[in-house]
Amino acid sequence: MMCGGCTAPQPSTDEIQSIADEVKSQLEEKANKKYPHFKAVQFKSQLVAGTNYFIKVQVDNDDFVHLRVFKSLPHENAPLALHDYQTNKTKNDELTYF
Repeated sequence: MMCGGCTAPQPSTDEIQSIADEVKSQLEEKANKKYPHFKAVQFKSQLVAGTNYFIKVQVDNDDFVHLRVFKSLPHENAPLALHDYQTNKTKNDELTYF
């Protein structure tokens, strides 16, 4: 992967679901909404001084959110951080940098 560039969209993995689950409470607090259904379906990643993950999460039948999660470098020993999110997305909305 090229430093600074995003990967192509990929189907979600168990690791990505785990990352999404870890920041779910941060999203619920920021959006002031509970998400009983929370399934990561697609992601992109970007290598910076750590890794940005752009994750498409299905939160209802036809309702999706896009998350931007930052994972710091291992030596920083910092928790995952939800840096931004977008609501009211659909299954067909492209996962882009935001």
